[in-house]
Formats: sequence, structure tokens, C-alpha cells
Amino acid sequence: MTVATSWSIAVTLPEGPCPDLAVEAQLRFDSASPYAVCLAFPPLGDDDRAEWTFARELLDGGRYGPVGRGDVIVAPGPAGRLLITLRSLGARAVVSISAGVVTAFLLDSFRLVPAGAEADHLDIDAALARLFS
Repeated sequence: MTVATSWSIAVTLPEGPCPDLAVEAQLRFDSASPYAVCLAFPPLGDDDRAEWTFARELLDGGRYGPVGRGDVIVAPGPAGRLLITLRSLGARAVVSISAGVVTAFLLDSFRLVPAGAEADHLDIDAALARLFS
């Protein structure tokens, strides 16, 4: 059985033109992809919704010190914030989220799938069937 949690959150873009303007986003976790979390933003105009999927372990570890390289880097920020740096095709954005909200979201996700038990929630047969279909 798949279980999931989704949290609506307010984030800021401290390096953007309006660094104090809160933007709506979502943090999501789904036991069907137990190693991952998703940070999603609503669509801007006719554009597709912007979604970044990355390791739950990366989000967790970034609360204590900088982790990651490449497209996603997570690090503690100032004043109880967590900074997530997202890169794609030469573009870069820094997202600031309340560290307390991230901790609460992670605790919720760990209640659904405890750390170390992720493999118990993988449906290998279904994944192989999709791969070879």
C-alpha cells in the first residue's frame, strides 16, 4: 500500500529580485519512491509546474551541514532557515525554507517510511515491468 504526505509551505528566493516575498510551494513524499522527496512550485502562466525530485537523505543531511553537488545542494541558512540551491541548464535558484517546517515534514515522512526501511517499500516487480514494457 502506498502512503504519502504533502505539505504546503512558504519559501523565499533570497537571491531573487524580491528576496522577502513568500512564494507557495509543496514538499511531497510518497512511499512508492521511498528514497525521494519532491519540492514543487505552482505553474507560472502557461508554463508547466516546476518540480525537483531529490534524495530525502539530502534534505535531512542539509539541516546539519552542506550536502549535495550538481543540481541540488542543501545547507543550513541564516535565522533558522534551510537553503536549497537548484541548478538546471545553466540556471540557478536558491530557495529558503523554514528549517522547522522541513524537520516536521521529514518526521512525517519517517513515520510513513522509517530511515533504513526504504527498500521494504520498493515494488521491484512493478519497476521491472515498467522498464521492459
